[in-house]
Amino acid sequence: MDSFTRCFKSNSPEPWNWNIYLFPLWCLGVVIRYGILFPLRSLTLAIGWLAFFAAFFPVHFLLKGQDKLRSKIERKLVEMMCSVFVASWTGVIKYHGPRPSTRPHQVFVANHTSMIDFIILEQMTAFAVIMQKHPGWVGFIQKTILESVGCIWFNRNDLRDREVTARKLRDHVQQPDNNPLLIFPEGTCVNNQYTVMFKKGAFELGCAVCPIAIKYNKIFVDAFWNSKKQSFTMHLVRLMTSWAVVCDVWYLPPQYLREGETSIAFAERVREMIAARAGLKKVPWDGYLKHNRPSPKHTEEKQRIFAESVLMRLEEK
Repeated sequence: MDSFTRCFKSNSPEPWNWNIYLFPLWCLGVVIRYGILFPLRSLTLAIGWLAFFAAFFPVHFLLKGQDKLRSKIERKLVEMMCSVFVASWTGVIKYHGPRPSTRPHQVFVANHTSMIDFIILEQMTAFAVIMQKHPGWVGFIQKTILESVGCIWFNRNDLRDREVTARKLRDHVQQPDNNPLLIFPEGTCVNNQYTVMFKKGAFELGCAVCPIAIKYNKIFVDAFWNSKKQSFTMHLVRLMTSWAVVCDVWYLPPQYLREGETSIAFAERVREMIAARAGLKKVPWDGYLKHNRPSPKHTEEKQRIFAESVLMRLEEK
């Protein structure tokens, strides 16, 4: 298996229950997780949604003339709902470092394992996140709820959309009352063992870059979301039928562009910090190749050019 494929491979737990003594305990665990914990967690999530909608829509529509108050209440409601989500997985989350503050000219960047990264960070601070547009119920939440905290959506396949998104990012970081901006510069979910190249957009905004390192403990469940093989709904079901989701989050010191440093070098320096703190292996791959593999013709052309360059160097020697 090549180093690119390894970045997006789910890690199956090592079998431990194929033993005449341990197998009955495993069966008991399955009964508890699916027969007791999952119904209780589903009930918790349902009650949380009912309470959220009962408060959110009246606030959203009845306080239109009081924007500051409405935004403050909506932020708290979104944080509350994210806490309900974390509770539905029995999330054991440890946060290290000072809590992010709301101020202009800063952007937060984090490694990306699953859409639950956003939920885990959002329960502590109402970030405005940059996120791919999704269909279904996730898309409904994006349009009706998350826009209230300033989230920005894009379509990675639309080049014109990228230009509009870049302009929105620059405008967002200049406003002192906006929620802190959160970007996952890898642009795709990686399996929390590796980190792929960071896109440079977050590092060209002319502001402080605040790294966040996220590391999941796979003792109970692998939190990696392989969107190619599993819907987000089934991903949540897998988390809700596990014993717990264990995670550490580190808020690292703000970083600034150094004199003579390019945005690409700046992105690589921040990636190095996150990788070192979370214990991730750096690989020189573009995460977008996961979604848009190059055509065989393009690959052959690149191989031909590389082979010619090698031959030229050998001839020079």
